[in-house]
Amino acid sequence: MQRWLQRAQGQRLDRVEWSDLSSAPHRTRRTKASREQEVLTIRRRLKDHSALGEFGAAAIRRETETRGGAPLLSISTIGRILRRHGVLDGRRRVRRPPPPRGWYLPVVAAAKAELDSFDTIEGLAIRGGPHVTVLTGISLHGGLPVTWTVRAVSAKMVVDALVEHWRSVGLPTYAQFDNDNRFHGPRQYVDAVGRVIRLCLSLGVTPVFAPPNETGFQAAIESYNGRWQAKVWSRFEHTSIRSLSQRSAKYITAARKRSIARIEAAPRRRSFPRHWRLDLQRAPRGMIVFLRRTNDQGRASLLGHSFDVDRHWLHRLVRAEVNLNDNTIRFFALRRREPTDQPLLNTVPYTMPKRPFKE
Repeated sequence: MQRWLQRAQGQRLDRVEWSDLSSAPHRTRRTKASREQEVLTIRRRLKDHSALGEFGAAAIRRETETRGGAPLLSISTIGRILRRHGVLDGRRRVRRPPPPRGWYLPVVAAAKAELDSFDTIEGLAIRGGPHVTVLTGISLHGGLPVTWTVRAVSAKMVVDALVEHWRSVGLPTYAQFDNDNRFHGPRQYVDAVGRVIRLCLSLGVTPVFAPPNETGFQAAIESYNGRWQAKVWSRFEHTSIRSLSQRSAKYITAARKRSIARIEAAPRRRSFPRHWRLDLQRAPRGMIVFLRRTNDQGRASLLGHSFDVDRHWLHRLVRAEVNLNDNTIRFFALRRREPTDQPLLNTVPYTMPKRPFKE
């Protein structure tokens, strides 16, 4: 404000020059050429003979300080001299734009299909009361949040919660989870397909499992988990699970109201089938997607098996599409730098054994 008042200096407002002025100083002093050559000479000497092997701006200033004589140059001035003469060895990090949302699923990245992510928050305890586990969910494009606060989350509870949620808002094309046994099924057994996967397949929703120990794929749900804990859990003192659920319901209502435009602009959801009933003994049909990273032999592990992908695609991300209709697994290459280039690497036969589901 003081700067604008000084600019006006009592003039009429319509006569004041309000356009931005250059922030460069009116007068600058260039370092003498002899001093610049001295800096470059010291740098060459330090690079070749320094015991520490340091020859940057700070090391050059320390060397000139030990010599005495002419006034010392600042570290920033020495750095500008080195940059001006192109002798800086450091490389600037290349900042690449992030891939689009859901880049590992082409139709999701193109905003033609919606993906719901689900996760759990554990380790919460009400003072003097029970421990609390929270099941959370949010849609990728619409940002549609949902939360359940219970004492414990089981696979049966997840199934009931998803049915309740999808009856209310409609079915997405994909549902993404981490590799928790409650979502995946007992991973200690081969070809294990849990009740959550069977629920998704029976409703025509493709389950997607994020790669273990990888960042970014669960960013949307992890970000929502952090917001929920900051705005609901840590903000108030809760006396019971019921009071916590009430607080959470108010937050969900307010969050959905604020994001109504984004929710309405999201890809359309399918209606929940009217006469649907979950039959866990029915052989699963459809597709399951696993995001995995290959090992040093170009193999990927899923469903308790290790499959050959590509001996040249080592320690790289792949999307494994387990098609239970044609009994195949297709492996596609994934690269964040080229999110639209996802070539098919290999197709292997796979048949899920028919055995009864143990409830």
